[in-house]
Amino acid sequence: MHPTPGIALDRIDLRILAALQANGRISNLKLAESVALSPTAVLARVQRLTREGFILGYEARLDPGKLGAAMMVFVEVLLDRTTPNVFEQFKAAVQACAEIMECHMVAGGFDYLLKTRMADMAAYRDFAGRVLWQLPGVRETRTYAVIEEVKNSTHLPLP
Repeated sequence: MHPTPGIALDRIDLRILAALQANGRISNLKLAESVALSPTAVLARVQRLTREGFILGYEARLDPGKLGAAMMVFVEVLLDRTTPNVFEQFKAAVQACAEIMECHMVAGGFDYLLKTRMADMAAYRDFAGRVLWQLPGVRETRTYAVIEEVKNSTHLPLP
């Protein structure tokens, strides 16, 4: 992985990013201790890393099973036409749909890959009829229900 051209990250920046990625709630004092800098210097670096876009934000990871969304489903979406206005309409509709956690335009045999979470297959069937098949431009979908979640991480490899 290579950092953004024109923006230099030193070994301390990388250690700060690794520590925050492991524990986004770490106190500034503990973070400073872990990278052997003063709290003021660490705070300035974290603010710079945030300003430069290396740190996008902080969020809690929630347990989907405890919140009625234990079943993960991936969906391939093939659009009927691949024109700019169809792409824009599809993207806008996906943005407005809370059940769709991720949406990626992909190269290959279909146009988008969606990640959703549902309570169970009945909830997915309802979602498919009520939302998925109503999205603008959808010609075909293929559904993949996850049987076992082997790895789920948001951690990026750091140089």
